[in-house]
Amino acid sequence: MPTALDTPQGAAALAESLLPPLGNRWLHTQAVAAKAQEVSSAVPEDERDLLVAAAWLHDLGYAPELRDTGFHPLDGARHLASLGAPDRLVRLVAHHSGAVYEAEQRGLSAELSAYEREDSPLLDALIYADMTTGPAGQRFDFDARMDEILDRYEPGSVVHTAISKARPYLKDAVSRTLSRIAAT
Repeated sequence: MPTALDTPQGAAALAESLLPPLGNRWLHTQAVAAKAQEVSSAVPEDERDLLVAAAWLHDLGYAPELRDTGFHPLDGARHLASLGAPDRLVRLVAHHSGAVYEAEQRGLSAELSAYEREDSPLLDALIYADMTTGPAGQRFDFDARMDEILDRYEPGSVVHTAISKARPYLKDAVSRTLSRIAAT
């Protein structure tokens, strides 16, 4: 039985209860959710609401009151699990946008591995929505978004190193999503 959190409306309400004070992070979240809705044809019809819900919740772990490890995919997933969110939604948030690469840099691979990563059109579409949306909700193509992230974080930093290593994985997810959209 689905909970309200795996619906776009329930997810949006939770995100709106925590993220607006974060300014650009809230703008980014809203734009990622809108992008997920736009590309929902890339996933099976019965997964479209889950895609949009995951987009609303993907950066929930940035909320100061949820910070535990300081790694937002893990902190967000843990919070959702504590609320009884469906396991698949929790896993999508935990693994959005190549989180495994940053977890490795942060020494949190074991903690993240508690949430199984799926390789699916749904995760690909979530990655696409996030990796084509800028930090204040701007629309970017994939390469411009990667450049923006790499410019924002200093070489050698955890995020710069992780996104550099994740880039081929992320690019493949974006390409698969674009192919699925083109086939619809």
